[in-house]
Amino acid sequence: MYHYFINRSWMVSTSAQSVYRISAWLSLGLLVMLIAMPFLPKLPSALSELFRFVLFACVLGAAITFVAMEYFLFGFDTSPEWKKGLWFLMLCLIPVGPAIYSLVVYSRSPTLERKRSERPEGMAEEFRGSK
Repeated sequence: MYHYFINRSWMVSTSAQSVYRISAWLSLGLLVMLIAMPFLPKLPSALSELFRFVLFACVLGAAITFVAMEYFLFGFDTSPEWKKGLWFLMLCLIPVGPAIYSLVVYSRSPTLERKRSERPEGMAEEFRGSK
């Protein structure tokens, strides 16, 4: 029997969709910040603290996006297996891969468009545990 700590309804809720969208954009912001970091001169103390705070928010967004999109890929995505395999490889390219998956696949998934009563309660058929 499988025990999951993430409730299935959390993944498809409108709040989760907003959080994952924001996290995906923060994840892309992390890439920009990492590229810009060597080119920044020595920042004053106040700007340095602000930069570190924004950097922390971007790292947190990248982590949220990575974990959530991996969970969505294996539990909800109804794509053919070969597409799942390609997306899995893309998800390994942190911070860009999970953000692109979130903005392209997750946000357009038919699972999110279904009425709340039609959404699946358990894992995808191949991942359901026997009780």
